[in-house]
Amino acid sequence: MVPPPPAASILDVLGNTPVVKLQHVVPEGCADVYVKLEYFSATGSYKDRMAKSMIEEAERSGRLAPHMTVVEATGGSTGSSLAFVCAVKGYPFVAHSSNAYANEKLLTMAAFGATVDITHSPTGKATADLMTHMKSKAVELSKGDGYFYTDQFSNSDALVGYRQIGHELTAQFPNGFDAFCGSFGTGGMVMAVSSVLKPIMPDIRVVLVEPEGAALLSKGQKGAHGVDGISPGFISQHVDKALYDDTQALKEEEGREMCRKLAKYEGLFVGTSSGLNIAAAIHLARELGPGKKIVTVACDTGLKYLTGSLFSE
Repeated sequence: MVPPPPAASILDVLGNTPVVKLQHVVPEGCADVYVKLEYFSATGSYKDRMAKSMIEEAERSGRLAPHMTVVEATGGSTGSSLAFVCAVKGYPFVAHSSNAYANEKLLTMAAFGATVDITHSPTGKATADLMTHMKSKAVELSKGDGYFYTDQFSNSDALVGYRQIGHELTAQFPNGFDAFCGSFGTGGMVMAVSSVLKPIMPDIRVVLVEPEGAALLSKGQKGAHGVDGISPGFISQHVDKALYDDTQALKEEEGREMCRKLAKYEGLFVGTSSGLNIAAAIHLARELGPGKKIVTVACDTGLKYLTGSLFSE
C-alpha cells in the first residue's frame, strides 16, 4: 500500500476511513457485520466531517468571516470537532456543553482553545430538556455582533460532510450490501449516508438506532440516558422518514457491554454510541441471516470514555 503524499493541512486528510469485518462477536448463522472505523479521524470522531463542512460552507456563503466567533451547543463530539477546525482556521469558538457528557470531550474542546460553558445536569445524565437549554444559550449568544451559530441540528451543511461516508461505502462495497444502521443525534449521518446509498442500492434497509430509555422515534418516549451524542430529546430537522425504513431501540447496557466485548475480542476500542450501533447491527444480522451484509459505523474512539465507568464495569 502506497502512503498518501504530505498534506498541506490536517483538514485535507479527513475521511477515507477503513472498514473491517467483525470476526468474533457475531454469532454463527448470522449475516456478516462490517464496521466503518470513523475513529481514524483527526479527533477520533466522524463529527470532524460535519464540523469541517459546516465551517467551510459558511465561509463560502459569506455567513462566516475572519475574526467572527463560532458558537454551538454540543454533547462534546461536535464541540471537539468544531474546536479542532476552528483552531486550524483561526476562529474563536464557544461551546455550550454539560457535565452530563464525557469529561475527555470537555477537556479536548478546551485544549483546542475553545471557551466551554457548562450547564450542570443534576443527575449527570442527558435529559430531554438539557440540550434544549444549551441550544437556547447558544442562540442567545449568537444574537450579538460577530458570532456565527453553526446550529448542527438544523444546518443542512452538516450533511455535506457526512455524504462522503456514503460515497466511500459505495467504493468499499462495489457489489453493495443489505442493511445500514446507525444511532442518531442530529440524524445527519444516517440521513446523509442513506441519501447516497438508496438511489444506488434500492433494496437496502436503513435503520435508526436509539437507547430504549429515550426512544423518541420508536416509542415517542423522552427520558434520561447515558449514551453521549445521541437522542437529544427532540427530533432534528435532518430526520427524513423517506430515508430510513425502521427504528430499533436497545437497552443502553447492551451497547456498553458491546464496547467491552469489541475491545476484548475484536481489538476495537469504541465509545458508547458505537457499541449501540454494533449491537443493533448484530440484531439485524440475526434477522437477515447468512449471505447478507450489514454495515454500521464506529462513531468515535473509546479513548474519550476512560474516566467514566464504561470500561471499568
